[in-house]
Amino acid sequence: MGELDCCPAGSQAKVHVSVPPLVEVMRGKPVTLDCTPLENPDHFVLEWFLTDRSGTRHRLASVEQQGSQLQGTVHDFRGRSPPYQLDSQGRLVLPQAQVGDERDYVCVLRAGAAGTTEATAKLRVFAIPETTEVIPNRGTLSVMEELAQEIATCSSRNGNPAPRITWYRNGQLLDVPMEVNSEGYMTSRTVREASGLQSLTSTLYLRPRKLDREASFHCAAHYSLPLGNQGRLDSSPFHLTLHYPTEHVRFWVGSPSTTEGWVREGDSIQLLCQGDGSPSPEYTFFRLQDKQEKVLTINLEGNLTLVGVNRSQSGTYGCRVEDYDAAEEVQLTKTLELRVAYLDPLELSTGEELSVLLNSSRTAVNCSARGLPAPTLRWTKDSVPLGDGPTLSLSPVTFDSAGTYVCEASMSTVPFLSRVRSFKLLVQGSPELRAEEMEPKAEGGWTEGDEVRLTCSARGHPEPELTWSQLGGRPAEPVLGGQGWVSSSLTLKVTSALGREGVTCEASNPHGRVSHVFHFGTGEQPWGRARNLGERNVVTPRIRGRGRHERILRGAHDATQTRSQGLGLGKSLGPDGWGRGSRGGVSMRAHVITQVR
Repeated sequence: MGELDCCPAGSQAKVHVSVPPLVEVMRGKPVTLDCTPLENPDHFVLEWFLTDRSGTRHRLASVEQQGSQLQGTVHDFRGRSPPYQLDSQGRLVLPQAQVGDERDYVCVLRAGAAGTTEATAKLRVFAIPETTEVIPNRGTLSVMEELAQEIATCSSRNGNPAPRITWYRNGQLLDVPMEVNSEGYMTSRTVREASGLQSLTSTLYLRPRKLDREASFHCAAHYSLPLGNQGRLDSSPFHLTLHYPTEHVRFWVGSPSTTEGWVREGDSIQLLCQGDGSPSPEYTFFRLQDKQEKVLTINLEGNLTLVGVNRSQSGTYGCRVEDYDAAEEVQLTKTLELRVAYLDPLELSTGEELSVLLNSSRTAVNCSARGLPAPTLRWTKDSVPLGDGPTLSLSPVTFDSAGTYVCEASMSTVPFLSRVRSFKLLVQGSPELRAEEMEPKAEGGWTEGDEVRLTCSARGHPEPELTWSQLGGRPAEPVLGGQGWVSSSLTLKVTSALGREGVTCEASNPHGRVSHVFHFGTGEQPWGRARNLGERNVVTPRIRGRGRHERILRGAHDATQTRSQGLGLGKSLGPDGWGRGSRGGVSMRAHVITQVR
């Protein structure tokens, strides 16, 4: 509130006006300057003045009270566009505030005998600057320089009041002075544009270190807003290109080397060399032969590729960093030993097939392997481990011994480097025979006309031929998962004639033959004659011994006895040696006689 005591001589009258001493507005927004009398004089004139930078007042507008109405007039536009305005309450209006409007505006109230008073309102116009721009030094800065070098220039344009610029490294504020020194400082320059807005430019100088090679730099412009608020605009980050000498050198075998340092013969490998100097120096790759360096290549990438490496390329390789700025104590040459692992094809002491006689003893096969590092040998059959080492011993040899044996050589320190060699073992011998039969459908025995399926299986080498004494036998076929077994089956109907002829299954190969007899026989009462039981004809089986051995199958029971020991079936044997059936019915079983010739 402004207050001025002014009155005619001898008068003590006073008037007062209320004017905000500071008015703040954003550029482009309208602003209204208020000047309100605190008393209610009968008549008054209110005038607005603009004070220029020299202190001269220029009347802009006036308002006169006429009864209950206010009559306002704008006297001087001062070239402003849009022009000044007065509202219905006599307040001065500035549409679209501009930076040039930042002045002192004086309100003078003349109330005749009540006196005259005035008050001043200061107008501040704020403008947010444009996007902060940074221009980094795109050259190469040497860390070996002893003075601060130009890092970047940061600009914040067209703001009001003038912004303030700060610098950051890795997000941390750089506390650099304005005074020039060898470690770091900054300079700044403010320019007032034709629009009245202000632009600020700041340049940062630093003495770079090697640690700055990966540092991120940026600047920020800080600007003022109404009511004491602050804003900030950050620039985009940038990095420096530095020149610094090599201090450390690394030299190693790249993929596909193993953890033990071995590489596989035939692989393409990379030898990688890396110095920590900048810019990247030249790398010289060489191989030591008879203590002499044989240069292999020179490049800037630090990469030597050996395509299809072989065992003759094992040896000492070296890399030298050609950095002439490096300190004398820095070791610029590194060497390593390249170890090429190899594994030659395996050799067996036998061919692809090995044929031995059944029940042979002391059968051995040797597996030879040559490689580096020394390989481990393992024998397997059907993926089942048999043992480690070069020699496979088989004793005694049975038909179960037949199959494919695999020798595998591997290296625990060199993954995926392995070889295998296999052979097939053939066991020569007379056939081995196995018979299967179907149980009767009826619990009492077979009924004439019943269908029965007989099966014979055999194995041996050469593969045995299976034949039947009756027509209708199916051709022999391999048994699934049967380890060399082949099987043939015969399906026929039960008749009384089978008691006289029997059914013979025979397996034969060049080493011998073996047969199986399925016999369904009839005889005299009470042991062999067919009896009429109701509507069924039941055939009583008769077992006839032939050859030296007989095998009797009673359901799941398989008993082998000599004829001199007697054969039991049902309750007793008849006086002629034929089996006697139980009273009340004839039990029918299929009996098998094995004949070895």
